[in-house]
Amino acid sequence: MPPLTVRLATPRGFCAGVERAIRTVEESLALHGAPVYVRHEIVHNTHVVARLSAMGAIFVEEIEDVPPDRPVVFSAHGAPQSAHADAEARNLLKIDATCPLVLKVHSQIRRHHRSGRTVILIGHRNHPEVVGSVGQAPEGAVILVETLADIAALPALDGPLAYSTQTTLSVDETRDMIAALKQRFPEIAGPAKEDICYATSNRQEAVKAAAAGSDLFVVIGSRTSSNSVRLVETARTAGAADALLTEDAGEFDWSKLAGVETIGVSAGASAPEILVEQFLTALAARRTLRIDHIETAREDIVFNTPLRLAG
Repeated sequence: MPPLTVRLATPRGFCAGVERAIRTVEESLALHGAPVYVRHEIVHNTHVVARLSAMGAIFVEEIEDVPPDRPVVFSAHGAPQSAHADAEARNLLKIDATCPLVLKVHSQIRRHHRSGRTVILIGHRNHPEVVGSVGQAPEGAVILVETLADIAALPALDGPLAYSTQTTLSVDETRDMIAALKQRFPEIAGPAKEDICYATSNRQEAVKAAAAGSDLFVVIGSRTSSNSVRLVETARTAGAADALLTEDAGEFDWSKLAGVETIGVSAGASAPEILVEQFLTALAARRTLRIDHIETAREDIVFNTPLRLAG
């Protein structure tokens, strides 16, 4: 059997926002002891959540589930203003691990609302980041669109408009949606720099480079991870014959390797690198490997610890 060529996409895995969020929970546990409560999964990865749970983190969906004497960490995805207000009304020790790039979108939406603009948000309904972004302004002040059809179906809107986007969308699809918004509403205001985060863009570009000509492309990540799902879509669009998402080597259907000579591999921004290493080890136990490193960008961004924990 010929060697299996592995096209390993770089960058992949943890981004600065995910690293900061996980570090925030770990440092909160070290400082305050267990349990530390976390509103929503800190990041969308089952392995990360399981490890932090074993350390003493308790994940809840509602602020009312947090005891009055324990700290609460807000997840990397951000939260609506109402959740912050609920925590403050109960005098909870609130530690905000929201990704700074998500906070930038929150700030834009609040600024647009203060200036009298209606905001059109491009994103996926019910994703926690979108719920948090919509919740930065009063009900009805933010209009959510998910598809080009949604934009076409928008009524004529009175008054000034602005748009923002979820940070983990497909770069190419979002570009098309922004173009459609500008065609319908030529005066619509937008961010000076796109809202899709650097890590999402970089991982999609690396997947595009690694996927072309691959018989199979595997993304390591959880199904609840928006950016991981987008990487699978990106691989298919870029020319991979097949692409799929798997939590880890243990979940992967190894019969998929039949007839595969070239496989691409990446990981979502919330997936630990150890999962990629374990997948490659499991591959090597079955086939002789030739690994090609496909690097399209280098990342050196680090986000500071939340002020509540700094120092």
